[in-house]
Amino acid sequence: MTAIVILGAGPAGAAVALGLRELGYPVTLVSEWRRFAALEGVSVRVLDALRGAGLHRALADATLPSQRQVSWNGRQHAQNIEFLLDRPSFDRGLREDLRLAGVELIEGRVLTVQSSAAGHRIDIEGREALVADFLVEARGRRAPALGKGRRGPETLSLLNRWQGAPGTTASAVESLQDGWAWMARRADGQCYWQWTVDVASAKLPGKAMLLDYCRQRRQGSAVARAFFGNEPETDLHLHARSSTAILSSQVCGNHWIRVGDAAMAVDPLSGNGIFQSLSSALQAPTVINTLLRKPERALLAQRFHQQRVEQLFLRFARIGRDFYADEQRWPEQPFWQARRQWPDAQVAHAEADFSSLRIERAPVLVDGFVDEAEVVITADQPLGIWHVQGVELAPLVRRLRSEPAEQVLAGLTVEQGRMVRGWLLAQGYKP
Repeated sequence: MTAIVILGAGPAGAAVALGLRELGYPVTLVSEWRRFAALEGVSVRVLDALRGAGLHRALADATLPSQRQVSWNGRQHAQNIEFLLDRPSFDRGLREDLRLAGVELIEGRVLTVQSSAAGHRIDIEGREALVADFLVEARGRRAPALGKGRRGPETLSLLNRWQGAPGTTASAVESLQDGWAWMARRADGQCYWQWTVDVASAKLPGKAMLLDYCRQRRQGSAVARAFFGNEPETDLHLHARSSTAILSSQVCGNHWIRVGDAAMAVDPLSGNGIFQSLSSALQAPTVINTLLRKPERALLAQRFHQQRVEQLFLRFARIGRDFYADEQRWPEQPFWQARRQWPDAQVAHAEADFSSLRIERAPVLVDGFVDEAEVVITADQPLGIWHVQGVELAPLVRRLRSEPAEQVLAGLTVEQGRMVRGWLLAQGYKP
């Protein structure tokens, strides 16, 4: 049986492992567990995606609902409820999900990976080397770079964590002259403040002074003072990490694949990192299955994964760009100037135009494999959409150009008709 090794046990690596187990593959997962406590704000959509990936125990004790306050461009408002995900609890549950699925877990630091046409040799600190026929790289931003790739403005996030007084769960976002901050507190008094800055222009002090500098900046913010109150900060910790948007130059080969942040890592303002990691990871088991069992479709499978990772990266990057552009108080400041124009000037959501729809052959997922089919290329779906509610769209769009809608849609069920009509109207179709 094919030996598959996954490096990294974050949501992306775990989702691939669970997907491969459902397809009947034995899977070994190697990971160092997270060394620092962290809290992440996620939406209901992220929670649904995690459950869809099979990470039920990971979510069992890890989420707290929170009303998020936003202070951006001089305006304050309350956004939707977000859920505060406690990563240590989440990671423990994630490992339990993997064990229950029959995934072999190895805790250890990967020293080297040597790859050849014959397979992969993974050297692990304090253990015997592993040999794999197929390798999944899911170590996030720590994964070795492959070539130059594509990078956004160099960005650093400084996470401050301390113990404050118990109170209500809450979270907030604030734009600052030289960056932006996300803050959260749990009911038990654990407090988090993450400041995201521009590497080139931040002029940060040395490591020994950084904790005090962050405290000064935090206490200089009226929003942060109101959010955290005046209680003393005890057991204060600082963790610095890169949050530069990065797209790997290659994300798939005949015997390897990159998923999650190892394939593409986006700016945290673009959306939640877990959701983006899952976006590339959920398709990976089908791509791997195709590479291993239908090698004649290898180029098609690689094209499918590469194109979708690149398109996701650009979509999230443009969403982040538009958020940055919404802050108009400091357009000349280096932080905002660099980010309001990257990655390009293309609109994130183009206006629908039914007459511009195109029909092309493109890779799609069918019964656990990558195959090829006719898809409809739209402004918001440049890689194409194959079907809605089980109805193939290309034949319908082709017929609608010369036949009345009532005739074309006559054979659909009530539910299919409702969904397809909704999709058509969203594409600018005028009956």
